[in-house]
Amino acid sequence: MPTFTLGCEIVKKLQEKGYIAYFAGGWVRDFLMHRTSDDIDIATNASVEEIKQLFQKTIPVGIHFGIIIIVLKGHHFEVATFRQDEDYKDGRRPTRIKKAHPQEDAKRRDFTINGIFFDPLKQEIIDYVEGQKDIERGIIRSIGNPNKRFLEDRLRMIRAVRYASRFHFSIENKTLKAILEHAHTLFPSVAIERVWNEFSKMAAYPHFDQALISLHRLNLLPFIFPSLKSLSIQDIKKRVQFLPYFPDDAPLISKILELFPHLSLEEKETLSLDLKLSNEDKKFIAFSHLTSKAFQNNHLESFDWAKLYAHPLFALCLKIKAIHLPLNTRQDFLQSHHQKILTLQPFIQRLKNNTPLLTAKHLQKAGIENGKKMGLLLKEGERIAINHLLENPQMIINHLKKLPLWNNPIPP
Repeated sequence: MPTFTLGCEIVKKLQEKGYIAYFAGGWVRDFLMHRTSDDIDIATNASVEEIKQLFQKTIPVGIHFGIIIIVLKGHHFEVATFRQDEDYKDGRRPTRIKKAHPQEDAKRRDFTINGIFFDPLKQEIIDYVEGQKDIERGIIRSIGNPNKRFLEDRLRMIRAVRYASRFHFSIENKTLKAILEHAHTLFPSVAIERVWNEFSKMAAYPHFDQALISLHRLNLLPFIFPSLKSLSIQDIKKRVQFLPYFPDDAPLISKILELFPHLSLEEKETLSLDLKLSNEDKKFIAFSHLTSKAFQNNHLESFDWAKLYAHPLFALCLKIKAIHLPLNTRQDFLQSHHQKILTLQPFIQRLKNNTPLLTAKHLQKAGIENGKKMGLLLKEGERIAINHLLENPQMIINHLKKLPLWNNPIPP
């Protein structure tokens, strides 16, 4: 069942019990902009306890803030009691809230485009903040005093840029000035994880490059990444110029690294710690750095390339490298690696399956005992097999027998 229909069921049940209930926030904004959305939030004057009594399955996620999740036929709907927020002290959340009328609730929200309500049963828009007008004008405007809105939650400064870049809107002048005035207060009020989450949402839509440029122009990017402080807007534009061409499956960290083209692996690892990245992102950083070095090395053995080709991230790294090349050399670059992959395909598959052609049994039959020497010979045998395109274990052994490693004892 569509989430819209289920959302209407919730609103209907609340209204039948005498409560006010509307769709709120992002769904309403997207609806007015003729964009599809399944993420429906509901605002009501019913309390959390009253909501719990009406619906069979609920999840308490923010009872202190009047927020609860209603689970209906497997779909989650965030339902919030109309409220006024008071006494923001940490630049993120209020210390106290109190129940409010819909108009008061609308006026405590971030931007006018997100402060509109919709009654899905009456098909009626309830707009206390002139959000519809700003959608028509293509404007991101803080509700009320922008200085107050940003002091309540500093992350809203980044959100303003996210919405502007996503919708191709401009940021209204007073809102813009307030961001410039308060950019330096972003930290420590905002956790870096929340910033990264905003970046993730920005990168999910086109124009992430423009979002980063705007963040720099508004002095937010230098406070997130202090090493960028001395860069001009032109420098940033040059560094992010390839982002529109990145593959759809490129992770966010691959795009952020465009801002730092000259970092060493150690510096990238430090950056990953500062950003509190996932292990998956850290693995990408390590492998992408390795492939970047490999692309610069004209003397890499087939064995080294085969190991890179066998890695699940290689195809992505190859695409990212290719988009940085001039058009007249890009095709030759891709064709060259495609040909290498075809040539090494059997060996690449063995590396993926961890089934080398030469095994311990082969070496035992040739008189090699288990131990350190056996391990070294197996590794060297795999290297020889790939470099010489050998498909026969005995031919690999014949090569190994010519090496000092075969004939000389290995010190303990």
